[in-house]
Amino acid sequence: MNSLNTVAFTLFGEHFKWNDVVGNTLGLVGLAYGWRRSVLSWPVQLLSGLVLISANLSAHLSGGVGKQLVVIATSIWGWYQWQRGRSQDGDIRIRFATWTERALLVAGTAVATVAVALVFQHWNLSWSPWADAYIFTGTLAAMVAQARGWVEFWFAWIAVDVVGVPLAFSSGLPFSGLVYLVYFVLVMLGLRSWWLRTRLPQPAPTLQGVPA
Repeated sequence: MNSLNTVAFTLFGEHFKWNDVVGNTLGLVGLAYGWRRSVLSWPVQLLSGLVLISANLSAHLSGGVGKQLVVIATSIWGWYQWQRGRSQDGDIRIRFATWTERALLVAGTAVATVAVALVFQHWNLSWSPWADAYIFTGTLAAMVAQARGWVEFWFAWIAVDVVGVPLAFSSGLPFSGLVYLVYFVLVMLGLRSWWLRTRLPQPAPTLQGVPA
């Protein structure tokens, strides 16, 4: 793990560490697999989370570490959800969340952000507790939405990127900042792909096995 924390290369005065480069490259691959609705999205995101734990520890971002632990746990759950959905229907069912589901997702994310930020502040676990907490809970919301096959998954990632880019550069993780920008491009392409997918005939069962 220590070898991953060494500098891979220097560009324009910025030091790019191996853990930052490798972890975020895997994250991009995982997002691309998600765009294609491939179950490989989940094991790749899990591996990305394992590597990025090292990067966030070196930047003293407790929220980032927690975020990657959430990524790992949610990747296992998401893989199970997509495997079950694919085994039942032959493909992953994509849909928009209901208004009730959206409200619960937004409200849960907001409450969790405040709670996590207060914990970070109280225990001095992050130099930027509110932004760190926002990214932590936003990532969880995005991955839950992805696991359920909601198009809102992509909107959640856009919301995370808005804060993630400046925070990454300020934390000495420039590659993460650049990757967030690439994420935005992939997110827009993925959003279009999933949106169009909702217009096609869909199998009746949801990922959770409950009729729509």
